[in-house]
Amino acid sequence: MSFFTSVNWTVGKVIASVCDIAILSYIIYRLLILIRGTRAVQLIKGLLFLLILATVSDWLGLRALNWILEQFWAVIFVALAVVFQPELRRTLEQLGRGQFLPVHSSSLTTGDIVHIIDEITGAIVSCAKTKTGALIIVERDTGLNDYIETGVAIDAAVSEELLTNIFVVNTPLHDGAAIIRGDRVAAAACFLPLSDNPYISLSLGTRHRAAIGISEVSDCLALVVSEETGVISFAQDGKLVRHLDEKQLREMLSMQLTMEGGKETIWQKGKGVLRRG
Repeated sequence: MSFFTSVNWTVGKVIASVCDIAILSYIIYRLLILIRGTRAVQLIKGLLFLLILATVSDWLGLRALNWILEQFWAVIFVALAVVFQPELRRTLEQLGRGQFLPVHSSSLTTGDIVHIIDEITGAIVSCAKTKTGALIIVERDTGLNDYIETGVAIDAAVSEELLTNIFVVNTPLHDGAAIIRGDRVAAAACFLPLSDNPYISLSLGTRHRAAIGISEVSDCLALVVSEETGVISFAQDGKLVRHLDEKQLREMLSMQLTMEGGKETIWQKGKGVLRRG
């Protein structure tokens, strides 16, 4: 092997190692960003505690404790898949929405977006004034077919009157969620997964837990009106913002249902706030 061949081989190995470390570091960084502020942080702390405990028990010769911990590690991967199911699902969905796979979004004009925001906001505010419980889900990149199929198909244009009437008490469709896809109300009376986050306030009811739950497993936007207080809430990425007024609600919707990359779509995240005029 000549000197130049050896140098080229060494440089190639260094570049490969640097790329390997950089890619792994980026993956770890994205995972940390993903779980930040979620219950996964507490679970990881628990796992680190068990890891330290296993090391100490082995060093001190605590055979019984060490044996129990060894049996635990034997099934840890299966346990992690179950415990971190929402986070793992969200990670795979984010990969699907990223640069690796093409994203197909419903194309709508700016006027359509503003109209939809107006209709949704009007319906939420109307329900809040009369303390009519409501739960409206806005589908984005992550498909919600599994949940749409649990309800009653509607496939009607989004309008304040339709959304308001869906949640009138004692009507057939009021108990459940209305799911909006594009500029259509796809279905109503839909069943959603309830969040099992132990840190959710006990004062929050089923609607709020359902709103948080669906936002934990998808990138949708969930809007809730409390039947007891008329308080307006907004759920996204497993987090709930409460006590919104009409202006705040409109701005939060506008910040999410905006244009991206020059292509007008409703289901892409953006930074601008759309307003009439």
